[in-house]
Amino acid sequence: MPPHALPTLPPVPRPPWRGLALLAAAVLLAHLALLGLAPMAVGPHPSPLASKFTTRTIVIAPPAEEPAPPLPAAAAKPPPPKPVRPHPVARPQVPAPAPENSAPAEAPGPDLTAQAPVEAGVPAEPAPEAAAAAPAEGTSAAAGGSNAAGQAEAPVPQRIPGSVRLAFAATGQMGTSPMQGVFGNLTWLQDGRQYDAQLSLNFLFRTIRSQHSNGVIGANGIEPTRFSDKRRNEVASHFMREQGTVVFSNNAPSVPLMPGAQDRLSVILQLGALMAGDPGRYPPGAAFAIQTVGPRDADIWIFKVEEDEKLSLQAGEFTARKLTRNPRQPFDDKVELWLAPELGYLPVRIKQTQSNGDFADLQLRSVEPMRP
Repeated sequence: MPPHALPTLPPVPRPPWRGLALLAAAVLLAHLALLGLAPMAVGPHPSPLASKFTTRTIVIAPPAEEPAPPLPAAAAKPPPPKPVRPHPVARPQVPAPAPENSAPAEAPGPDLTAQAPVEAGVPAEPAPEAAAAAPAEGTSAAAGGSNAAGQAEAPVPQRIPGSVRLAFAATGQMGTSPMQGVFGNLTWLQDGRQYDAQLSLNFLFRTIRSQHSNGVIGANGIEPTRFSDKRRNEVASHFMREQGTVVFSNNAPSVPLMPGAQDRLSVILQLGALMAGDPGRYPPGAAFAIQTVGPRDADIWIFKVEEDEKLSLQAGEFTARKLTRNPRQPFDDKVELWLAPELGYLPVRIKQTQSNGDFADLQLRSVEPMRP
């Protein structure tokens, strides 16, 4: 070894914790330097800002958006103008020609025809189901007010008979037994506004059958309100003119009420009133189509005017105009009427024949004027 050389000492080992401490202190100082907080953390005096340092969170609201100006409303389109309909031109109505014989003929017998004539208009055509059965020409209706075109018809003259009682002798056949000792009475009462009619068959002192009709006398002549038929029990039909229907007491279906409708009793007097009003209007071959109401049903009865016949009856000799209603269906009755001009076309003979051959024939015995 050279003499100036110093001996080399072995390195003294350092405790490991001192290095770690220095490393930690260096890292801390580096952080403080970066954050700029070294004066507050290091130094003999605290930083004058240390006690005044606070933090605030300020939330800056976004600027309010101004509302968009409203869009201008779209101009409403005016509705298209409605088409102007031309006003219909009124057509002048041509009145129907008046009948040739407008004045009612005077019927003989002032006691039986003392009432003033009642005029009635010709009604509408019969129902479609009955129109086919009615004659195409020479057919008249009993009453009404307009034709199929809706125009008013000329009035049909009528002469309503005065109050009277007609007594009849009755003959006929019921099964195998002839009808004997039976008498009939037709009582007709009217005061110019209302009427009451009753036809009864009497055997000895007992009534075996009766028909009753009542109603009013209007512009169309006889207008029934109620009709009843009584044998053992009474059945009736009601003319509901406001409702335009006929209602039956046995709960049978109601039927429409046609203009000029009659019942099976009033139709006899209505036909006589039409014939008395203008006999020349209904020559042989003419016909009447009338809705005729029974106690259980209604149908169009067509009466055909036939030639005059001379009758020799208990009440006297008469030349009577015959009207016949022939059956149209299997169970219809045949009805024959003889109306005498001498009595204002009141019936002097009435015959009704049923489909099984039974019949009743009433022939006039006496005439008695009555007070209403």
